[in-house]
Amino acid sequence: MTTHPAAHLPACACCGDALHDERRIDFGFNLPDAALGLPEEALHRLGVRALLRVDGVGSFIRCLLPVRLSHDTELVLGAWVRVDDPTLRRAHELWEEPGYADFGFTGTFANRIQPWGDALLDAEVATRVADPDELPVVTAVRHPVAARVLTEVWDRDEVLSRFPYALPVDVRTDLGDHWSVVRTAGLTAGFADGYDRFTAPDRTAAVSLKQDDVPGRPPADFLAALLSGAPDTRPGQRLREELPGGGLRYAFWLTPQDSGRPRHEFYGFTLHPSGSGAGIFCTHEDPDGLAWAQQIWCSLERARVS
Repeated sequence: MTTHPAAHLPACACCGDALHDERRIDFGFNLPDAALGLPEEALHRLGVRALLRVDGVGSFIRCLLPVRLSHDTELVLGAWVRVDDPTLRRAHELWEEPGYADFGFTGTFANRIQPWGDALLDAEVATRVADPDELPVVTAVRHPVAARVLTEVWDRDEVLSRFPYALPVDVRTDLGDHWSVVRTAGLTAGFADGYDRFTAPDRTAAVSLKQDDVPGRPPADFLAALLSGAPDTRPGQRLREELPGGGLRYAFWLTPQDSGRPRHEFYGFTLHPSGSGAGIFCTHEDPDGLAWAQQIWCSLERARVS
């Protein structure tokens, strides 16, 4: 994401409560982009969290932006729309009154969201109240590019992989060089020191790309070089699989008894005959986490290059 990391929460876009529905995924933006980093005394909420005036910046109303994703999934974004001061005052007057059900307004979108980025930020939008118990809903985006956010069905993995927060669904994530991996449900995502990192309190996974510096070397010999100095584990703690087309997959794992460290450790490699490969290192507290580590390892894929 390109906005401040504290701007988004994996919760109901309306009330902030946690949601666990795989068919509807809600994210709430705490603030408009223009208000990020400003002192708290510059932020004035008008009785409810969805109405905001920011000193020197303007007035904002929090709304719902529904996005249709593949796999019969809906992404609902609780984001901010910049409005003029009279519209904010009108919203405050109506918010908990019967007239709220007929409330609608126009404004400009106030959060940058990937993959739509700058096209959506500042685009003119129209909103209306669809449910008196929910925030107003964005019904139209008046921008030739950004309007597609409402009218098209978007690839779920492409969109959700941009969100670093824990999700209720598995998401295939691009690693570069045609490689991808599945980030399993419940893991946050980040990138540091050359590794894509996926994290939960009881488990972590770090994935990196490998490139053989010896042209034409078979994957088995590349693997031997990668395993130089690795511990010699018991046969029951190793897996090796030949892949179609000449690739190779190999993994080994250590228990706290083996390593003297507090967590279970898992090391896996998937190597392509072109010399390209990917490696994964997982840690987990529960012994049952081995199945999870193997799942992520087996999800490492390199797309066919035309």
